[in-house]
Amino acid sequence: MFYILSKKYFLLFALITGAAFAQGPKPVSNLYQMAKEIHDEVITIDTHCDINIKNFTDTKNYTQDLSSQVNLPKMEKGGLDVAWFIVYTGQGDLDEKGYQAAYQNAISKFDAIHNLTEKYAPERIEIAYTSADVFRIIKSGKKVAMIGIENAYPLGTDLKNIKKFQKLGGRYMSLAHQGHSQFSDSNTGEKDNIWLYNNGLSELGKKAVVEMNKAGVMVDVSHPSKGAFNDIIARSKAPIIASHSSARALCNHSRNLDDEQLLAIKSNGGVVQTVAFSSYVNTAKDTAYKNGQKNALDKVATMNQFEILDWESKQLLSEDELIAYNNKFEEIKRLAAKELTKAAKEFPPVNVSDFVDHIDYMVKLIGIDHVGISSDFDGGGGIEGWSDASETFNVTLELVKRGYTKEQIAKLWGLNLLRVLDEVQKIAAN
Repeated sequence: MFYILSKKYFLLFALITGAAFAQGPKPVSNLYQMAKEIHDEVITIDTHCDINIKNFTDTKNYTQDLSSQVNLPKMEKGGLDVAWFIVYTGQGDLDEKGYQAAYQNAISKFDAIHNLTEKYAPERIEIAYTSADVFRIIKSGKKVAMIGIENAYPLGTDLKNIKKFQKLGGRYMSLAHQGHSQFSDSNTGEKDNIWLYNNGLSELGKKAVVEMNKAGVMVDVSHPSKGAFNDIIARSKAPIIASHSSARALCNHSRNLDDEQLLAIKSNGGVVQTVAFSSYVNTAKDTAYKNGQKNALDKVATMNQFEILDWESKQLLSEDELIAYNNKFEEIKRLAAKELTKAAKEFPPVNVSDFVDHIDYMVKLIGIDHVGISSDFDGGGGIEGWSDASETFNVTLELVKRGYTKEQIAKLWGLNLLRVLDEVQKIAAN
């Protein structure tokens, strides 16, 4: 039998799938139909979906099909069962003023997620704190929200905040993001070889790993430096995760994990959530595609006196300004449609097949039990074929095309991650 964890866990999963595994595969006419049946039966979990609190208000929220890559209509259309919404805080100054601002930012995002699940759409989505919650909520017919914390910067220097964030629903946390934090050096140090802690964890960071183990919060290694990764592996008494990283052997980007790191996560019992972020999947292909698209858009934008903004600049716009910008940008894209299509034929975008190449590579290297799936939607993620949550099925279809079984796909789409969460929480309880 494919699944060798606890009987309780298997029985819970059987409730959701209708004991499909025990009954054996159903006759299907083609791969597409097989993939549809598998997609409907397994639990699909995306471990990294960023949020903007402007989309969590009384008048504008995820009950609507907003322009965001993730919301309830898109999750329902694509068959995405579980979205890990991210309490993300950009790295700022390492002083009390910076810590206070970061803490308030984090709390505002926790509040936004709780408002969605408890105020705006409690009949459609609910927060899960354990794997048992996930199974129960899905059985009830609702979608599931889980919470990850990207960057421990908002903790300040008070490690008691780890338990506070855990009580608010945080179930994984990275100790750094884009830039070194008070806890850890970041992968960004590779660019200039400037480090705060000799390419590792600070003393406070080492203590934070211990406290996260005690609190039942999974340690996320997607952004810390390799030296910090090694420090975390050496100190964590519980399995760790990489919430959104791919294989460095296929794409040499500092946000990806090399073979040594992947094998260390296998030995640790953790899981790597392959990420559908185009430049982490294939940097060269992504750069060529984006340059081709940019050249086509720039010509039309210049003719129409329109300035194309980057992601960070768009985050600074007011709600009305962003709506106006998006409307104008859509008009520019319509005007440039022929040139964009021509450029895409010459320089095609990173797609689902490229993404699953990373899954294949990691499964062969570290085994089916240690690989998962993530998007980084609304934080820069998205590829051709999985550009938002409504296209989630396409990942399952590609996995079926490559010969993955339903049991294997169930592991990749979520059971591996839930197994790690169970183990981390069990260690914390003991």
